[in-house]
Amino acid sequence: MDTNQAVAQILRRENVEWISCFPSNDLIEACAEEGIRTVMFRHERGAVMAADGYSRLSNRRRFGVAVTQGGPGAENSMGGIAQAFSDNIPILYFAEGPRLWMHSVRPNFSPARTYQSVAKYTEIIYRPDMVGDVMRRAFHALRNGRPGPVVIEIPSDVGRTEMPHGELTYHSPARMPQVPSHDAVRSAVKALLSARRPVIWSGMGVLLADATDELRQLAETTGIPVYCTLPGKSSFDERHPLALGSGSAATTQQARTWLQDADVVFAVGSSLTRNTYAQPIPDGKLIIHNVESIEDINKDYGAVIGLPGDAKLTLQAIIRELSEAGGCHQSSSSIPEEIAKLKRDWLAEWQPLLDSDEVPINTYRIVAELERTLDHDTSIVTHDAGAPRDMLLPFYTATVPHSYIGWGKTTHLGYGIPLMIGAKMAMPERFCVNFMGDGAFGMSGMDIETSVRAGAPITTIVINNGAMATYPDGYPAARDRFGATLMSGDYAKIAEGLGATGIRITEPAEIAPALERARRLNAEGKTVLLDIHTGFEGRKSTFG
Repeated sequence: MDTNQAVAQILRRENVEWISCFPSNDLIEACAEEGIRTVMFRHERGAVMAADGYSRLSNRRRFGVAVTQGGPGAENSMGGIAQAFSDNIPILYFAEGPRLWMHSVRPNFSPARTYQSVAKYTEIIYRPDMVGDVMRRAFHALRNGRPGPVVIEIPSDVGRTEMPHGELTYHSPARMPQVPSHDAVRSAVKALLSARRPVIWSGMGVLLADATDELRQLAETTGIPVYCTLPGKSSFDERHPLALGSGSAATTQQARTWLQDADVVFAVGSSLTRNTYAQPIPDGKLIIHNVESIEDINKDYGAVIGLPGDAKLTLQAIIRELSEAGGCHQSSSSIPEEIAKLKRDWLAEWQPLLDSDEVPINTYRIVAELERTLDHDTSIVTHDAGAPRDMLLPFYTATVPHSYIGWGKTTHLGYGIPLMIGAKMAMPERFCVNFMGDGAFGMSGMDIETSVRAGAPITTIVINNGAMATYPDGYPAARDRFGATLMSGDYAKIAEGLGATGIRITEPAEIAPALERARRLNAEGKTVLLDIHTGFEGRKSTFG
């Protein structure tokens, strides 16, 4: 047994069922020999993104694993690793490294060394007898503390080196969730009960910890409304009377109002990282901050009360303390009515766009048809970067956990297709829909063929307006003189050429029937692309 075979054997012991890969690494063959399914993507970045999608839906019980060749293969993986790092997604990435005798010689590329700034943990297997220890550290890092990518580099000659005599020794590390101190929990409850207008800020950590029931119980016990971050969307049912909706740079009126007016913000399962694609917390709020990684507390926002620990255990502790304190927020009775009114008034302003019959089709009409047509409980919806994210996020209702995948502290165009293939691998029974622009399609469109070949049927909606619509008024000289932001394509025809079903849509009334047809075709195992011809729409639900 050589090093690669030993690694593959451990992956099998860890119940890894499949790996995403491209194009050449002996570990791929070793995994196949162990019965681990290998799914070849059309680009290394796509393979990493698919691993990301799988991990997002698996709540730290299963992990996406990506394998690429070294050199240019590892270099091409950068975007997927960086995106997973920014969003705190636990994925396991293997890349070949240079042979040992060339490892430190420029310009040979060392993935572990190079990706230290965008990974939670990196390590190089220098000798076969290191395999058990390295893999133990890798899975410990995946299961515990801040979630993030783990990068393991195997120099090509080490991968083919025989293991020393004797059995492979490997101890599988357990998940070790932490809980904050009782004093901190007591202080948090006291602050929540004495607050004039508190709000709960729910992040992706609630999803990863399976804490959605506890979050709902806390909201209902206290009457405190809940706002969900971009990656935390679907951690709280947005049909609930206490739901404020979700936000990126765009959000709902009710969320914006509450975040501005709140005096106490209880952030749970969130890193509270300031970034372009998140709502800011205004100054002057008392912040209670729960997150698994203690280093995130007091990082971007000052927290008066820090609650480092697992979101589920933290919420359970808060609920117990509330029960002992006899706690219910005193002004809770009128909150649902106030939220409902804000929501009605906000939607009334946007209804003309959501119901628009204009041709070319207004993008918000697509959003409205998704909202009306899909079974939200049995679907998974995601956006791509740019305009699709900010248009879809405020208006699409997330219901059950993982019915929506929000992503993007950094935003790599084209992420949606491979991400959704990984999501489909995690939850094959769901109707998986990716909403992207034509610019994003150009970054990952070839992986439509991967969806077909892998038997992971997804539906991709392409907003075909012939331009980079995120910048409808930007770069006028570059656009008018050189056509810099203009593009074109028959994406339905491209999809057909890749083995999928392509559907061209030019009229608003065609959208809902096409979505229903796509759902049926996906259920039959067929991948679908909806090529929807739209006009330019630059308006977004942003404030200030």
